[in-house]
Amino acid sequence: MNYIEIKVHCDQPFSEILIAEMGELDFDTFVETEVGFDAYISEDVFSHPALQQLFNNYRKQTRIWYELNKIEKQNWNEEWEKNYDPIEVGTDIFVRATFHESKPGFKHEIIIHPQMSFGTGHHETTHQMLALEMTLDHQGKTVLDVGAGTGILAIMASKLGASEVSATDIDDWCIDNARENFALNAIEPKDVLLGTIDEFTFDAPFDILYANINKNVLLAEMEHYAKLTKSGGHLFLSGFYTHDEADILECTAANGFEKLNSTERKNWAAILLKKL
Repeated sequence: MNYIEIKVHCDQPFSEILIAEMGELDFDTFVETEVGFDAYISEDVFSHPALQQLFNNYRKQTRIWYELNKIEKQNWNEEWEKNYDPIEVGTDIFVRATFHESKPGFKHEIIIHPQMSFGTGHHETTHQMLALEMTLDHQGKTVLDVGAGTGILAIMASKLGASEVSATDIDDWCIDNARENFALNAIEPKDVLLGTIDEFTFDAPFDILYANINKNVLLAEMEHYAKLTKSGGHLFLSGFYTHDEADILECTAANGFEKLNSTERKNWAAILLKKL
């Protein structure tokens, strides 16, 4: 599977707006640059006309220039290593790549081999999910990370005392990367499964479930999340914008969840809910 790289040059105030808009077009990774940002999307879901229409909508407000490149899957690691910086989530979590040094003073360190999996901590949604995890007692809990990407959220859960963590993703590259990252952090997951959530049968519902995907997938899969979360258990959601939170909450309420907390970071939202 190849990826499409879009190198966007734009006025600085519009970078965040365009990143949010391109997220709706299924771009899943963004790297800020001095002149704007680089965006990446799987070739099989890329729509050039949709991208051109988006940029045309903003050209009266800002200058936009872009360059399109096709990059092969095996070149992605080099791209990440050139741009990947360690992540600090408050004073609690330090996320670093294998080629970075440890940094003292943090409660938890997560080591990630940055490949083309989503969920390295750089994106606002992953950052918020990590921060929200710190607010909930994970000791002795069973955890499922749906659409795990790098596996970073499940890794954090294990470091917070979860007794059992499992992960799923629809991309075989993500599955391989998650397994590698579990090993880097000396964690043995119960399951790392390739496929959509409706394809799997689990022994029992989970105490905690994470889903950091996108609005449409969350809404479509909410019924499955409800079945997979124990009564009294917790659901963490992100991957959508703050203006979509009302739609998400309407769906979660219909499936037996109540909101406990929510956060916002650069127009992206994250929610912690409890299963009634």
